[in-house]
Amino acid sequence: MAKFVKFEVPEEIAQAALAAVEVARESGKIKKGTNEATKTIERGTAKLVLIAENVEPEEIVAHLGPLCEEKNTAYVYIKDQKDLGAACGLSIGCAAVAITDAGKGSDSVDDIAQKVAALKN
Repeated sequence: MAKFVKFEVPEEIAQAALAAVEVARESGKIKKGTNEATKTIERGTAKLVLIAENVEPEEIVAHLGPLCEEKNTAYVYIKDQKDLGAACGLSIGCAAVAITDAGKGSDSVDDIAQKVAALKN
């Protein structure tokens, strides 16, 4: 587990979060990449942020967790950035993704956010 990872995410929640990205990609809106995710968190428009654990160097995404905490934004860690990229419809890995409009998956995003909040407490 990378140093910046603050809590362990159960596989079922990680898979649900990846599925939510796919739904949001088709019916809502997502922002791909660390810079775009950072902007949405700072603006308060991010509903859920997914952060890849295997990013090198770690500093690229290390600020996202604390920023999400500061802005009360739900976030989850995903083991592999290739999985995150695939959920975004990319053929390459992706370090971070923010769901700004969950579209048809808004209920599942709310559900994931509640489960993650329970994990941290």
